[in-house]
Amino acid sequence: MANLKQLHETFIQLYGEGEARVHAFHAPGRVNLIGEHTDYNGGYVFPAALTFGTTLLIRERGDRKIGLASTNFSQRGWFEADRIVYDDKDDWMNYPKGIVRELQQGGEPLPAGYELLYHGEIPNGAGLSSSASIEVVTAYALLTLAGREIDRVQIAQLAQRSENEFNGVQCGIMDQFAVATGRRDHAILLMCDTLEYELVPLRPGRCKLVIGNTNKRRGLVDSKYNERRSECERAVEALRPAFPKLELLGQLTLDEFEAHAHLIADETVRRRARHVVEEIDRVVRSVEALKRDDLETFGQLMNASHDSLRELYEVTGAELDAMVEAARAVPGVLGSRMTGAGFGGCTVSLVHEDSVASFRSEVGRVYREATGLEPEFYVCDIGNGAEQLQLPADKEEI
Repeated sequence: MANLKQLHETFIQLYGEGEARVHAFHAPGRVNLIGEHTDYNGGYVFPAALTFGTTLLIRERGDRKIGLASTNFSQRGWFEADRIVYDDKDDWMNYPKGIVRELQQGGEPLPAGYELLYHGEIPNGAGLSSSASIEVVTAYALLTLAGREIDRVQIAQLAQRSENEFNGVQCGIMDQFAVATGRRDHAILLMCDTLEYELVPLRPGRCKLVIGNTNKRRGLVDSKYNERRSECERAVEALRPAFPKLELLGQLTLDEFEAHAHLIADETVRRRARHVVEEIDRVVRSVEALKRDDLETFGQLMNASHDSLRELYEVTGAELDAMVEAARAVPGVLGSRMTGAGFGGCTVSLVHEDSVASFRSEVGRVYREATGLEPEFYVCDIGNGAEQLQLPADKEEI
């Protein structure tokens, strides 16, 4: 978590002293524990909010101007709240701008202008939802200060619309949903189509989640993502003679798929469909395992997920495979898999706390030798979704 005292000092240096009170908010990053490439197929995902993310300091102004600044980026700017437009040159600022625009258009006009300072702890491009964290913390803060009722699901939907329509990124809702609704020591079983969800206790005991950043640019993601979606749609078409109302692969049970997989003549398409149906089943079994605190089984399911993503869905790549292979060779690792869209980004591993130091050292060494890239590791706890924080000055007043 950010040092709020230092961040407050930076805020005053940027914006000066003011009559209005400065408020602090936080929204986390997220990691998907299991359930990859299932969301657009009508299946479950299983993300969790992290304890690190984006901290926002914000103060109301008497005019309609919006000031945006960040400790992470050099770009800063001022904008009229009622004249928000997308501009490539504004880079990261387009994420909070999109939230302001979405609120204005959605019948939640801002009552004032605001000065905002962001501090992000999420590595950019690592696949841990830095953009969703910025969007959600902005929406949560603005609605809170405007005295609006807070509906976390609606905030996730608003943030997704902002990214889709204002920023032109056709993401699903998993990232924003996890960032908005997460709860400490819980993962979220989410059906992305219906937004039905369940908070599932995750009691890691003496184990830690370790996220490994491959630092591999994910250049193939967009093209391969579209290709995989198309292959899944072709699988549905092939299966429809047996299931006339079938719209998405997630509507099939594993038994139903096994009995009719032969209808998919194209072997590649059949393998894609098999991953999806089996992955959804793995998510369900993961939830059952965690409810009985069976971390060994959960780790085995993480391993099976990565193997399927490598062999059936073919979205891992040399770097992710090298990191996962190195992780599994370390004693005390219960499971390791890629997380996110693939072709770079991050892995997530369940590691006994006594093995974390050797994990970082050994996996780092083996990965560097295999790829020539320098990895980064983050030892994580599962945290809350968006929330308001108390500045040190607030505590002195109480």
